[in-house]
Amino acid sequence: MEVEISRRKFLQGTVALSVIASSSAICKDTSNKDKISFGTRKNSNNKDVKLVPTLCEVCVNKCAAFARVENNIVTKLEPNPYFPKSQNMLCARGNAGIQALYDPDRIKYPLIRVGKRGDGKYKRVTWDEAYTYITEKMTKILDEEKDNRSCFGYCAGEGLAEHTFKTFMSNKIGSSNFVNHASICLQTAVSGYALTIGKYGQADLQNAKYVIMAGANRAEAILTPDTMDIFKRTRGRGTKLVVVDPRFTNTAMHADDYLAIKSGTDLAFVLALTYHVIKNELYNRKYVKNNFSNFDKYKEHILNSEYTPKWAENITGIPAHEIEKVAQEFMANAPQAIYYQGRRSTWTKNDFQLRRAQAIFTALGGGIDVKGGIVFGKKLPLGSHYVNAPLYSNPKPRIEKDEAKIIGGSGSWIAWRNMILEERTPYPIRGMFVYKQNPVLSVPHVEKTKQMFKKMDLVVVIDTMPSDTAIMADVILPECTYLEREDPVKSFPGVEPSIALRRKVIEPMYETKPVIEILHGLGKKLSKPLFEISKKYDEDLQYEIEGLSKEEIDELYKDNGYDLADAFEHSQEHINKEMVLEKYDEKAWNTLRTKGVFYPKMSKSFKKLDNNKFRYYKEKEKFYTVLKLENKEDSDDIDTCINPRDIAEIKRLFSTPTKKIECYLENLAKKGIDPMPVWHQEDFKKIPKGKFKFISGRHSQFTQNSTANNVMLLELMPENFIWINKKDAKKNGINHGDVVEVQSSAGKIQIKAFPTDKIIEDTVFYVHGFGSQSTGMTFANRNGASDNEIIEDDIEPVFGSAIMHETIVSIRKV
Repeated sequence: MEVEISRRKFLQGTVALSVIASSSAICKDTSNKDKISFGTRKNSNNKDVKLVPTLCEVCVNKCAAFARVENNIVTKLEPNPYFPKSQNMLCARGNAGIQALYDPDRIKYPLIRVGKRGDGKYKRVTWDEAYTYITEKMTKILDEEKDNRSCFGYCAGEGLAEHTFKTFMSNKIGSSNFVNHASICLQTAVSGYALTIGKYGQADLQNAKYVIMAGANRAEAILTPDTMDIFKRTRGRGTKLVVVDPRFTNTAMHADDYLAIKSGTDLAFVLALTYHVIKNELYNRKYVKNNFSNFDKYKEHILNSEYTPKWAENITGIPAHEIEKVAQEFMANAPQAIYYQGRRSTWTKNDFQLRRAQAIFTALGGGIDVKGGIVFGKKLPLGSHYVNAPLYSNPKPRIEKDEAKIIGGSGSWIAWRNMILEERTPYPIRGMFVYKQNPVLSVPHVEKTKQMFKKMDLVVVIDTMPSDTAIMADVILPECTYLEREDPVKSFPGVEPSIALRRKVIEPMYETKPVIEILHGLGKKLSKPLFEISKKYDEDLQYEIEGLSKEEIDELYKDNGYDLADAFEHSQEHINKEMVLEKYDEKAWNTLRTKGVFYPKMSKSFKKLDNNKFRYYKEKEKFYTVLKLENKEDSDDIDTCINPRDIAEIKRLFSTPTKKIECYLENLAKKGIDPMPVWHQEDFKKIPKGKFKFISGRHSQFTQNSTANNVMLLELMPENFIWINKKDAKKNGINHGDVVEVQSSAGKIQIKAFPTDKIIEDTVFYVHGFGSQSTGMTFANRNGASDNEIIEDDIEPVFGSAIMHETIVSIRKV
């Protein structure tokens, strides 16, 4: 893809960089404390200026904003004070979201490949030509595969419209091969907590008195209101924060205590904490008696296994007395004490058991479903959007269902891909649809992902940018950016639940469309040809239409959901309004449209407290404790203002099979999985002499690789460097800024070195989200290095999630 603008010219002239960069949106008004005024200023004298509510798309947090639009140009993004989740905050990424709209490299028109996969050579076509190309390819493939819709895989990145795309591919097209981002993200963490305490929950950092944050870098990786809040209260100001990490991160810098741990040994650390607490009966015995299932089994297992702090010291590198100190302090502050769940990908082979052990340890102090602990909160209801899904006879089950003990609906990315490459699939995977995801750079072992795409007959990518995955496609369909579309309305659960809306700020530029319109157009083109394929091979359908007239078959076609476009024929605004009005009134809908946020009692409870602080819910109306109590039909009358310890000890009904916290999972034992967290020394990957263990992480200025081309953020951090301990660097003759070659069994990269004392020996690190090789990404192209080029493609055995922190590498100065 040819780019006709230089970086220098872009920096000097783009409208995206002429915006006001301040994120201070609330101006003090002494005349009326509750009055909200936005700190904007005009960039022109024209009166055509408006503020439109939207939700940020740059990261998973979905902070609320108001877009300032002047003469149909977005000139600034203001934080929205009405949203409890983001609390009038918009970080650097949120401010830079405007760049997605005006990026000169964005995909502007439908494209069809004219060169080899990956060379970036495409021709501009009309939408109808793109739809026709896809239809002809799919019809041919499905005819050859006898209507097995699962011969097409599909994946999607996180976002408000992810479900819309999934509805099309799963419910309407009929494929079972969905490979979600979960298996390269939070699968083991979410599942570990859900199977143990009923839900993943949220850490109430605002009210916690003691937090263990292990391997999580909140001060640097994701800047949200609760991130900012906890760091205002550390260092002797109300909350004790203990950071456990192989690196001395920005989070560690704000912590009260920092413990340097060897990568891959976190489970041993948690088990030792648990041993000390159980051995010395420091846990909340009344809470455990009321709310634990099989605690005696767990107690016996921990003590008999002799998971002592001294045992853990030899494995983790953390002194035994430090482990004992943390265990004692944690329980002294419980139930307002949290072993932070983490928002990270799978680290090691034992990651699922690590998350289980963390959940049980927090629960030993009573810190579940209580203020200052792990809270579940409430979710405000929304109406439904009916989808008429056809029933197909021929789609086969997902291909990798037996590659791990529990392969759910979101699959295992690595296992799925590797089966295709190794030609071990029970039937051919002939094509793939990719929406808003970049698996080439987000799935470990980049070269294997490229080879997978090369084996396919049809690859369709729906995206805004010509990513490394997009240039592997046969057809690229340009979605408009989040500022050019309305997305599905969303209910955000929590202690202060709310409903928020992303409205269209300006009309889509170029020939881009929102995904709902893309799917509607593609569905109209595909429906009849694919229905003919089903009539040819689907015996159930053949039986239904036998003896029917053409008119009756047409009626069956519509009534039974074979019209693939019918779920997307209404605008997203129309669907959103229906979903809101099904549960609330017209006033609620109008509030949502004008303020971007709605929750019951909002008009009475929302209040500006000072220049940049707001009240959303009155304290007694917040949802810290939501589980039903064993001896009460309804627990809504709990006073959350009383001592959390008094609430914690009450018997609850957890969302688990036993209605209690699960120490022993019998169903897992039947599948050959340890029913309780166990340390297996053979699972720990030792580092050979002269080698290093590679770990990676996130940075608050970048969202995985989706912001790799954002020039506003690149000005803050233009490339990534590899962290290496100064002693290791000296041994290898490596100085600051030297280019080094890092090699693993998966591949090799070159990157500049950053020798530092802030990482333990024998371990190296660099930030994820760099190293794009797409020639269509002017500012991202070969900017630093991609971690997934060298991360080996191993999976943990329970869910098949990608193991991200077990790769052994060698390093040499170039």
